[in-house]
Amino acid sequence: MAESLMQGKTVLITGATDGIGKQAAMELAAMGAKTVLVGRNEDKCIQAVHDVAELSGNSDASYLLADLSSMEEVRQLAHEFIARHDRLDVLINNAGAAFLTRQETQDGFEKTFALNHLAYFLLTDLLLDLLKGSAPSRVINVSSGSHYRGKIRFQDPHLRRFYLVLNAYSQSKLANVMHTYALARRLEGSRVTANCLHPGLVRTGIFRKVQGVGPVFEKFLFSARNPITVEEGAETLVYLASSEEVASNSGSYYYKKKARTTSDLSYEVEVQERLWDMSVAMLDPWLNK
Repeated sequence: MAESLMQGKTVLITGATDGIGKQAAMELAAMGAKTVLVGRNEDKCIQAVHDVAELSGNSDASYLLADLSSMEEVRQLAHEFIARHDRLDVLINNAGAAFLTRQETQDGFEKTFALNHLAYFLLTDLLLDLLKGSAPSRVINVSSGSHYRGKIRFQDPHLRRFYLVLNAYSQSKLANVMHTYALARRLEGSRVTANCLHPGLVRTGIFRKVQGVGPVFEKFLFSARNPITVEEGAETLVYLASSEEVASNSGSYYYKKKARTTSDLSYEVEVQERLWDMSVAMLDPWLNK
């Protein structure tokens, strides 16, 4: 039964106070999962936990606060989760944003790259032992169709010389795909899977938050005539988190609950490994604390 599909399982979801993150939390809670929602605004977190519990009929929902553009807060989030929970069955890296003008974090990283890629990488690494100890378990990275237009600018990953929101966002979403593929290789034999997905052009999509140009960018990025609902956007995410059909599948990119081909560049192992090494170097102060 769907109501017991996730019984006894713990799910950590970033970007869970609205959109597909919140919807996925509600649906997974309805299947019996213990859900831990991550957000940076406490009022929104409290409301989201209330909504998830009320709509799912499962009161085993809680939240943790973190601004995921800060690597120190990502590190603290991981440590706090480990202190409070003895298992992690599903990690959903969903938090993301786009910025019309270039912003730099307190760590010196371009904010899109920090929030959309480095936070995924660091949080996953810090929780990997717990995921392995809870195996079979799953890591799910929310990417996007914009990765097809992306490239990793190794000479200037933080786009200090020239910044366009489209370049920053597509680079970060390609990084999600390549991180997933490289991670899946490293997890072979561990019973921890790693997959990523494109949720589709959701009606409350990410580029609506980019004032003045949101709908234009959404249409250009995803080439979709009709945006989909939040419920539709969460379908593939929930599927990857819960379905037995994909329990042993790893290293794939999904759209509409089917594995899809990604960009030619995304499959280049040498580039994946170069991105991995660059990410480790950037995150060294927090990986080794």
